[in-house]
Amino acid sequence: MAIRAVQQIMLGSVTKNEKETLETLNRIKKAGYDGIELNGFMIRPTSFLVRIMTKMAGMPVGKGGNYDWASLVKQAGLQVVSVHEDLGTIQRESDTVITEAKNFGTDKVVITGMYRFDYSDKNTVLKLARDLNEAGKTLKQSGIHLLYHNHNCEFRKVESEKTAYDLLFENTDPDLVGFEFDSYWPTEAGISAISLMKKLGSRMKLYHINDRGTRLEGASMTPILKSDSMELGYGNMNLKELVTQALRVNVDAIILESHKNWIDKSPLRSLEVSSEFMNREIQGLS
Repeated sequence: MAIRAVQQIMLGSVTKNEKETLETLNRIKKAGYDGIELNGFMIRPTSFLVRIMTKMAGMPVGKGGNYDWASLVKQAGLQVVSVHEDLGTIQRESDTVITEAKNFGTDKVVITGMYRFDYSDKNTVLKLARDLNEAGKTLKQSGIHLLYHNHNCEFRKVESEKTAYDLLFENTDPDLVGFEFDSYWPTEAGISAISLMKKLGSRMKLYHINDRGTRLEGASMTPILKSDSMELGYGNMNLKELVTQALRVNVDAIILESHKNWIDKSPLRSLEVSSEFMNREIQGLS
């Protein structure tokens, strides 16, 4: 059965010190999750600028860079499903990334897209595919698998019939580069998530799950509503179909990553509500 996990980016506001962090991880375990997905910039000391930028985006990273995450995760009875890293860090410090992943007991490192990057430029995207192949080759030599995580930027057209995501899929070596598919972002971009999942097939090793809808606290000012992240089952995405496909190709983990639009403005309350869907549907379909 696929591991049910939570992405660490949700937890910056509830991991202010090691005591609170352990309480948060214990609460995640109690809700029925089995694991956590960590981020390099949250488990190592980060610059003030990075902390400010993520806080402004509504997802504060906190000051957990000095915590003993391996011990905290183990105490809570969770497992690390993967570590998110940026491509530059993997290229510059591959030995550090490999050692860190192994210390956490995971064989997966995930690249979460590129910053200040033109996904509409074909040559630029093709170079990225080559860089991913090289990084994947380096990691594979030490038993670590490289995965690529999408947002919505990869669905920009580079040709009349192809997106950047198409190019990355077609020009990366299946033996060196897999995918952590996030179904929220293609849906947000107007792309069929289920079609992409079927195209990825067994190259999809991890699945990021979220729901998309509208939360209102009163009457709407206009007849047009803005969609945002929602707890699982409370939005309009066909999550059962998506989970079924993910399990069909034997993904190793299904990972919750909701954004700042949390119920009661609480990431913990939000992940607990989403766990009802995770526990019911994933167990039921496995």
